[in-house]
Amino acid sequence: MRRNRFLLSGNLHGGSVVASYPYDDSPTHRLTGVYSKSADDEVFKYLAKAYASHHPIMRTGKPNCPGEEGETFPDGITNGAQWYDVEGGMQDYNYVWANCFEITLELSCCKYPPTSELPKEWENNRESLLAFIEKVHIGVKGFVRDAVTGAGLDNATIAVAGIAHNITAGRFGDYHRLLVPGTYNVTAFVMGYTPVTKENIEVKEGDATEVNFSLQPTVMPPAPNVTQLTAAPAPVTAITPTPVQAETPKPTPVHEPIQPVDFRHHHFSDMEIFLRRYANEYPSITRLYSVGKSVELRELYVMEISDNPGVHEAGEPEFKYIGNMHGNEVVGRELLLNLIEYLCKNFGTDPEVTDLVQSTRIHIMPSMNPDGYEKSQEGDKGGTVGRNNSNNYDLNRNFPDQFVHVTDPPQPETRAVMAWLQSYPFVLSANLHGGSLVVNYPFDDDEQGIAIYSKSPDDAVFQKLALAYSKENAKMYQGSPCKDMYPTEYFPHGITNGAQWYNVPGGMQDWNYLHTNCFEVTIELGCVKYPKAEELPKYWAQNRRSLLQFIKQVHQGVWGFVLDAVDKRGILNATISVADINHPVTTFKDGDFWRLLVPGTYKITASARGYDPLSKMVEVDSKGGVQVNFTLSRTDSKVEEGKVLVLNTPDTSNPNEKEFETLIKDLSAENGLERLLLTSSRDVTPYRYRPYKDLSEFLRGLYLNYPHITNLTSLGQSVEFRQIWSLEISNKPNESEPEEPKIRFVAGIHGNAPVGTELLLTLAEFLCMNYKKNDAITKLIDRTRIVIVPSLNPDGREIAQERGCTSKIGQTNAHGRDLDTDFTSNYTRYSAAREPETKAIVENLILKHDFSLSVALDGGSLLVTYPYDKPTQSVENKETLKHLASVYANNHPVMHLGQPGCPNKSDETIPGGVIRGSEWHSHLGSMKDFSVTFGQCPEITVYTGCCYFPSAGQLPGLWADHRKSLLSMLVEVHKGVHGIVQDKSGRAISKAAIVLNEGLRVYTKEGGYFHVLLAPGFHSIDATASGYQQKHVKVFVRDDAPSSVFIVFDTENRIFGLPRELVITVAGASMSALVLTACIIWCVCSIKSNRHKDGFHRLRQHHDDYEDEIRMMSTGSKKSLLSHEFQDETDTEEETLYSSKH
Repeated sequence: MRRNRFLLSGNLHGGSVVASYPYDDSPTHRLTGVYSKSADDEVFKYLAKAYASHHPIMRTGKPNCPGEEGETFPDGITNGAQWYDVEGGMQDYNYVWANCFEITLELSCCKYPPTSELPKEWENNRESLLAFIEKVHIGVKGFVRDAVTGAGLDNATIAVAGIAHNITAGRFGDYHRLLVPGTYNVTAFVMGYTPVTKENIEVKEGDATEVNFSLQPTVMPPAPNVTQLTAAPAPVTAITPTPVQAETPKPTPVHEPIQPVDFRHHHFSDMEIFLRRYANEYPSITRLYSVGKSVELRELYVMEISDNPGVHEAGEPEFKYIGNMHGNEVVGRELLLNLIEYLCKNFGTDPEVTDLVQSTRIHIMPSMNPDGYEKSQEGDKGGTVGRNNSNNYDLNRNFPDQFVHVTDPPQPETRAVMAWLQSYPFVLSANLHGGSLVVNYPFDDDEQGIAIYSKSPDDAVFQKLALAYSKENAKMYQGSPCKDMYPTEYFPHGITNGAQWYNVPGGMQDWNYLHTNCFEVTIELGCVKYPKAEELPKYWAQNRRSLLQFIKQVHQGVWGFVLDAVDKRGILNATISVADINHPVTTFKDGDFWRLLVPGTYKITASARGYDPLSKMVEVDSKGGVQVNFTLSRTDSKVEEGKVLVLNTPDTSNPNEKEFETLIKDLSAENGLERLLLTSSRDVTPYRYRPYKDLSEFLRGLYLNYPHITNLTSLGQSVEFRQIWSLEISNKPNESEPEEPKIRFVAGIHGNAPVGTELLLTLAEFLCMNYKKNDAITKLIDRTRIVIVPSLNPDGREIAQERGCTSKIGQTNAHGRDLDTDFTSNYTRYSAAREPETKAIVENLILKHDFSLSVALDGGSLLVTYPYDKPTQSVENKETLKHLASVYANNHPVMHLGQPGCPNKSDETIPGGVIRGSEWHSHLGSMKDFSVTFGQCPEITVYTGCCYFPSAGQLPGLWADHRKSLLSMLVEVHKGVHGIVQDKSGRAISKAAIVLNEGLRVYTKEGGYFHVLLAPGFHSIDATASGYQQKHVKVFVRDDAPSSVFIVFDTENRIFGLPRELVITVAGASMSALVLTACIIWCVCSIKSNRHKDGFHRLRQHHDDYEDEIRMMSTGSKKSLLSHEFQDETDTEEETLYSSKH
């Protein structure tokens, strides 16, 4: 209440029907009957009547509540204490301690009325609620400003003569004072200014009267420093543009830049305010965002500075600075805050700064270790207090290493930064440290673990980058930085190879180079780690030119686009290779790339899966980046005679289809999902576990609050009769839409691993809250059928115990059966003996055969498994199943690193975080295997973390880690191949068989639609249907867009392998011969019939004896028939299925 400047408030209660106003208690605290009058008694009565007068019962003053039939309230209002004394009431607190006027509204005699009464209550209160809100506009309002500068005066006091209750102005000098109609004298005053009184101000019914105040300062300020008063960029039109001189690093005197004035050590709160201030003052070139949280939940802030913040502009390189990785090395932190101030204040007036901001997307993280900073101490010269994070781990030894297995668990700061680095196409970076004065470059360690030069493939580039910084810092360039501390230490030209200086395994700069497109160096800024604040201006003077010059290096080398020769679209993740330099880089979403190189002549090759590679000779000079574009042609696959080749043919004639295809491509880009999350109107964070009752109420709440996009159903019941809920999210949740892909998320198959349950509940709320608020999420919901089953084993969940990281309590259902072993292959024959939970999901989900993808969430490790869990020699469609698992793992900040780091298996390595189920934990009867074999739906199992049931405090971090991966599945389900099968007349053909790569088989749905997920690349499709010719097509599946196939069947021209005309001729002749033969036989039989009449007469005499004989024989023969005709001589149903398939 004190943080938000509320003006008017209503506190809604029940138990009577009346509007109560302050004060709620009196000095005597008599139980009832004492009118406790506030200074604004008339205003409160006016507000209370505004509500009561529109309420059909309240305005009568006779609530007629049971047991209080005689109670009356004139006009439906009452003074609180006069009714009954209430100590510590909220309405009095609002009035006394804040600027807010609050009344208490008793809405009905019954405190918890039946649901059926709620519509009537809404009708009774609707007009009152609206009328009360309108009263927030009454009284007087305006601004209190400094008469000299015009600036608003924060916390100025507004006093009304005759009313002993003052209010204060807001941050910008804005105020609003509620008053009833009348004439008033109003005074504004603040310390250091002469008070001003406005007399005879008339307040009328309706909107507030506007009254502004200009206060004269009692002491005039000294003449202002021009530099300090410049708080916003001057209009660009006010400057005469001057071209940037390539050989002149310093601005000309005409454009003398504005220097920072904010030299002090910024603790976290101070830094946070600083960043918010500049983001607020320069919104056209800044965007403040967080990449995650520290151990102690401090935000890891990043300030983006660009002429188009929040957007990756095709062809524009992205640069980053990171400071304060070691908490007690603080110079980098303060220099980066200075740099933010410098860039913001000089944009539009200084050509050098303007050019940098317009041509580069700059990201600045002032502090990667805010927790360590808060522990460190000013004046620390070479100590270690605050160096590590709050878990006491050195963050610059915490990254996966190429030579050494890092055993320390990945820290929240490390994981957040790795996810950040993989979300943006960074080209160049510097990590700012302290303790020496030198620029060090990769590699930071070597195989032997000793101090020796460890050369990277781009050693020449790194030396040039390091020199670009050091030569602008005179002291650093001399190479003998800390003579009093390290007298023998010498760095030629102020640069060094990292490992040659000393060995650092697990460093961030090497991880950047090896796992992203980014080249990073580490810059030591001074011998003292935490210098006194008065020395900070000296550090800025020494490093300003270096900081700017290093950013400019992002434009060196070659850059350009890799495009598709057919549609001219950029190719995502194409590879750019330079001959003789073993370090390729990849393209971003628009096909744009940047490759840093020193001057020289190079053979550069662009390649991409499904395309022919292309090479060019390129000459790079020292003047700047050279643009080189590549247009790649798709690999020409041979097509057999009579077969059709179809290559990625989406329906682009429909603008909505084209728009959605573009959305899928954008979301598939490296930072596409990150941008979606940043632009979502609201995120939600799980903070507690929900037992069955709370889970049920939560799902019901989603259904009731979002009825147009949700449908809540029960798939069945558990052993102990708990419902197994299924929530569908779609724009048409109760209608069949066979053309839309359908995805299911299932969690809680093991009750002792409820993290998946909470992640899915959070995902459901996130999607619902952002529908019609976020364009991308709205389109995904409109075009996808999403089914969420949050708890398959609710009985086991009820007995599982929080913090049970290895406990198996609750793993099985109430019968003690592990449900992930109950999906047996002979399910249909013995379904009556199956567990009720298994039966519910099999019959009501899996065997519906209408899902394109299934994602199951479990716990106990950090990886993704794909089919099969049972031991098997080969896996059909393996590449696609592995691809789907990799998409999830690659969108998780650390899962893809392949080191789960679980305590019981600390040395376990899972390449890419993905493994086939049988290779990790082989077992029979898994849901995943059943889904693939019988449900024709690929399913992956996600293990969300090492701990089965971690503490609720870890849920926010788990959601932050998994939300991007979960959303990636909603994008991925739209890829693969979408198709329609029709005949030549346009009639849709359902139940046509679609055979993919001569193995995997699916069937068309109603409307002739089919959809199957496939790994990127070329795939063959054979389509067959009874009465039609078989069709064969080839399709190219992209990794960033759906592929569409339109198959038109021709009528079958051959019958039994013979030409249709021949078969029809032979059939006609045969029919004629049969008719002629039948006529002849009939004539012969007619002639003979008279001869046998006497014989039939004698046979009829023995009829009764014949019937008895037949009746006696039939008893034995029926038993024989049963024993042979219905005897099961087949193998299991699974063997029957496989034999029928082959």
